[in-house]
Amino acid sequence: MNRFMIQQAQKLQEKLAKAQQELSKTTIEASSGGGAVKVTINGQQKIQSVKISPEVINPDDVELLEDLVLTAVGEAIAKSQELAAERLSGLTGGLKIPGLT
Repeated sequence: MNRFMIQQAQKLQEKLAKAQQELSKTTIEASSGGGAVKVTINGQQKIQSVKISPEVINPDDVELLEDLVLTAVGEAIAKSQELAAERLSGLTGGLKIPGLT
């Protein structure tokens, strides 16, 4: 590789690191059951919090609560992945780089 390519790769690496840091500070919220279960996640798909309304806690219907949590977590992860892909694709020129999105 020539020196120019190495410099370009280093600049890209710095930009990607900055974007990853910004994603770690970005939060996304998703909910299910009309807001009965809320999940907050960051742009790196790390769950920050799970909030459950007392009204949906029913010992006789645990499956409903499990489904609500699963749905909210799945939606939060999908939103976070979309955000990360959107922010990182601008830096990589649309290249699919393993481990980034």
